[in-house]
Amino acid sequence: MKYYLLLFIFLGSFLNAWTQSFSIKGKVMDASSKESIPNATILLLNFSDSLQVDGMISDLDGNFILENIKEGEYLMKVQYLGYENLFRNIQLQQDLDLGNVMIRETATDLNEVTISARRSTGTQKSDTTMYNADAFKTMKDASAQILVEKLPGVLMVDGALQAQGENITQILVDGKPFFGGDVKTALQNLPAEVILSIEIFDQKSDQALLSGFDDGQRQKTINIITKPNRRKGQFGRITAGYGSDERYLAGASINAFNEDQRITFTGLTNNINLLDFSADPNAQDNSNPQNGVIDTNILGLNFSDEWGEKVKVSGSYLFRNRKNVGIESLYREFVTSTQEGQTYTEDSRETRTNQDHRFDMRLEYQIDAKNRIIFRPRFSAAFDKENSSFIGESVNLDGPLNRTENTRAANNKDYDIFNRIYYGHKFDKEGRSLTVRLRTSNSWNRDVAIRRADNTFFQPTERLEVINQQITRDRDGNSWETGISYTEPLGKNGQMELEYQIGNRLDNSDQLTFDIQSEDLTNVELDTALSNSFGSKYLTQEIELGYQYKLEKMQVQVEGQFQHARLDNSQIFPAPFELQRTFKSFLPTVRFDYQFSEFTNLEIDYDTNVDAPSVQQLQTAIDNSNPLQLRTGNPNLDQSYSNRIRFRFRTRNPDTDRSWFVFAQSRIVANTIANSSFIAEEPTELPGGIILEKGSQLFRPVNLDGFQDFRSWVSYGMPLGFIKSNLNVYGGLSYNKRPGQVNNELSFNNSNRISTGLSIGSNISDQIDFNISTRFSWNNVTNTLNPALDNKFFNQRTRLNLSWIIWEGLIYRLDLNHQINSGLSAGFDNDFLLMNMSIGKKIFKNQRGEISLNVYDLLGQNANVRRNITDIYIEDTQTNVLSRYFMLSFSYNLRRFSKGMDMEDYNELVNTGIGDERN
Repeated sequence: MKYYLLLFIFLGSFLNAWTQSFSIKGKVMDASSKESIPNATILLLNFSDSLQVDGMISDLDGNFILENIKEGEYLMKVQYLGYENLFRNIQLQQDLDLGNVMIRETATDLNEVTISARRSTGTQKSDTTMYNADAFKTMKDASAQILVEKLPGVLMVDGALQAQGENITQILVDGKPFFGGDVKTALQNLPAEVILSIEIFDQKSDQALLSGFDDGQRQKTINIITKPNRRKGQFGRITAGYGSDERYLAGASINAFNEDQRITFTGLTNNINLLDFSADPNAQDNSNPQNGVIDTNILGLNFSDEWGEKVKVSGSYLFRNRKNVGIESLYREFVTSTQEGQTYTEDSRETRTNQDHRFDMRLEYQIDAKNRIIFRPRFSAAFDKENSSFIGESVNLDGPLNRTENTRAANNKDYDIFNRIYYGHKFDKEGRSLTVRLRTSNSWNRDVAIRRADNTFFQPTERLEVINQQITRDRDGNSWETGISYTEPLGKNGQMELEYQIGNRLDNSDQLTFDIQSEDLTNVELDTALSNSFGSKYLTQEIELGYQYKLEKMQVQVEGQFQHARLDNSQIFPAPFELQRTFKSFLPTVRFDYQFSEFTNLEIDYDTNVDAPSVQQLQTAIDNSNPLQLRTGNPNLDQSYSNRIRFRFRTRNPDTDRSWFVFAQSRIVANTIANSSFIAEEPTELPGGIILEKGSQLFRPVNLDGFQDFRSWVSYGMPLGFIKSNLNVYGGLSYNKRPGQVNNELSFNNSNRISTGLSIGSNISDQIDFNISTRFSWNNVTNTLNPALDNKFFNQRTRLNLSWIIWEGLIYRLDLNHQINSGLSAGFDNDFLLMNMSIGKKIFKNQRGEISLNVYDLLGQNANVRRNITDIYIEDTQTNVLSRYFMLSFSYNLRRFSKGMDMEDYNELVNTGIGDERN
């Protein structure tokens, strides 16, 4: 691999050396007053397709210079709020000085009326929403995450960033991947001040981008467009602190940008539950309490560059070492076929150490105007060590059923390699294309564990059982898939796609359980009842025909796919057997997009999908990790078939900055893979001679019909002029129907949820920043088999985040998180207020340094309580959390830019706020 990289570097350097480039400079001025205009936007576009080549913002005197522009024909666009856009054709063959570039104010016919306008926060075009970053005020040292969370329709929900009701899965910077799919790391490694604008859209797959035919595979994506005068320099943040109870923190994020070549380094070590580097003081994983007390060490690197005119490369590497000491209590009510019910309580303690390596890369080679290759390799390795213990007890109305005291030590290793390569060719006839793709994956997993369990069974008579075992699991999986797609234009507005693909997935899993006969492990005996050697092959072939029809405002796409799949299961040990099944499925898809106006659009999608069972679900080996709740697989499982319809509506008024987002999705799944629970009413012998004592359970996956879910989300955003802030109001309805099976009786857990909330984000100045949010949820759960489990519960979470420069660099920060729970199990309705606070002082002449005193959980009320609903039980959990500590910390913001303005101008811009006057 490194030789290929060196070759690409050499070729890129060679091409750069032989490609002539020139500069374009000028000065933007008011055509009437002849005054210079600072902060005007200058864009350089390709003359042929209007794609942006370069761009920048004029400096305080209106001057601009675009450098390293290759010879060719371009279209220059100059824009500024309140002025007419200026377009100028440019034929670049040498360095070009445009002199004074005059732009005129927008004409108005209103007489004796004074118009005062503020800059619009953003615009909407089709499925892309673009926001102007400088329309949202943040403090000078804020991260990109602080800025993004101010955008309408963007929320942090349970630690995941959501936009328009869907999780953000990818961050791009100037159109290039940034730290793979690690959204938090990406946003914390960029300061808000380098951002020009932010786009939120649905990123199509590489296949769709090459063919021009939408395959429905999309990722909710944020693309951060940086300011042109911030694309060359070094910037970042360094922080360190030490506090009470030996709490410590040291971290750094350093960016080195040189136009297209960009390198970002991040490092972190701490024992205060920070999972990723954070540029924001008081950050505690975005107010979502983690399970346990966590030590984390991180090293990360992100790289992107363009090698010549044809090769674009980006990649990231992340190493993470984490230790978590977790203490948890849970209360579980099982679905049973009788009214007497059965409950399970558990108290556990676990120390887990993880080491993870992750590498992602994307290489794009534009061979020529008609041929392109995309190569995306990914590698990960994970090493996990576990030392855990728990005490569990099952009870019914007759009293205690059973009890277990369990200890476990395990060492787990996982390796995964995943590669995707795409080749796209466009023919001379517009709309005619050929796309070929290949995907491969390889995975290896080895788990070794030693466990001891002391089990007591109380009914019908008390009996003691001791289990002392060594368990090894070896799994390997290999898969490949290749496909070819051909598109052909039909008429003026139509396009047809014909596609064929074939793939195979091969999984092998060996589980061996040994009874330990001696403490030194020299004498062990294989337990054949708990051991198994199993293999699975899943071969699929698909042929698809699709038609797409486009008008100026409307697009309709219809596809029909026929899939032939064969699932081969084979067991080698303990008893050989083979089972083959064939599935034939028709998978239709319909997509409809309508553009009512430039700022309003509607999308309706209907699609179908099949999902094959995993090797863990198929393998019949019995897992007795919890001797009171055994688990096994089912080789007779079929693939599931789902129908989904999705509705999305977006509208935005650029004059009032009011926006609506509406999202709704419904899904019905046939043959869903659910759980079957067998609760022994008396001692029962299982295959292999295992005895399931009274009250103990055996869980097994089965295919069941009746799964349904629906969820919706509505968001309304508007500015609040009287307090210079932005209001976001949102809400949603959801319904879920989960089938399960208890002692061969069908059961449905039905849950309904109503949620609503609001947030207010300040837009006052760079001296004060606050965000207030609250969200409520009402939940109603019913069970068709056992109405005694019917339950209603309520949750409210409220957060206040405040940063305020009180006087001459003296800064106060407050982070309040309040949670209310009601309707949970006894002892779990914990209401708490988590209060984090700090007082700091900006230091140095440019105020880039800061010394601060921080306190976490000032009131000592931090807690973490959750409710989980599954097809066979309802569960409440409470885990230990980080408690109060004090910390003295120092941080420094590195800022060094070298394009668009010099450091003297930059310091004047930061320290005086002149650059914000036009907002």
